[in-house]
Amino acid sequence: MKISDIRKEYSSKILEINKVEKSPIEQFKRWMMEALEAEVMEPNAMNLATIGLDNRPSARIVLLKGIDHGFVFFTNYESKKGKELIEHPYASLTFFWPEMERQVRIEGRTEKTSEEESDEYFLSRPTESQIGAWTSPQSQEIPSRGFLEEQRKYYEGKFSEKPLQRPPHWGGFRLLADRIEFWQGRPGRLHDRIKYTLEDELWRITRLAP
Repeated sequence: MKISDIRKEYSSKILEINKVEKSPIEQFKRWMMEALEAEVMEPNAMNLATIGLDNRPSARIVLLKGIDHGFVFFTNYESKKGKELIEHPYASLTFFWPEMERQVRIEGRTEKTSEEESDEYFLSRPTESQIGAWTSPQSQEIPSRGFLEEQRKYYEGKFSEKPLQRPPHWGGFRLLADRIEFWQGRPGRLHDRIKYTLEDELWRITRLAP
């Protein structure tokens, strides 16, 4: 089969503009809950797109770890994405739940979470993940896999004698959305697209052509 011959007809659900929540955050929470109930694989996996230090786009999959007035995720601040977000704080997120024929696109400005928020989440992680945050100089070139194994052993020994704590270069970002689009697959590629745009602190809701 050629890639160009791949087809999938979407027909499981509809998305009506008069039935969505007034707040896109609440609409997202509703869809996330439905994704959890449907046992979608990795429902919190999202594509994070940033602006590189060379002004080229850069994207990767990360995990959503919280929803409040924004969308929260955590990373190494000295990683490629960490440096990019500090230099160019605007970013976008994309969720794709193929089992439900749904996609959500989110755009906005990012900011660092508080140190207290970063500490709280870091200490809730499995011990191996905490050690991993100390072990990996994320996005930097390393000589071999053995280098990581040696670093891991070093930090396991170091923290066997004292409590684990969050590395100073590791923490959270919160994306504060000003545009959110909900996409529902429909037959004949005539998909439903509902867009929320923040204008003067109020959300404007419109329907877009597919």
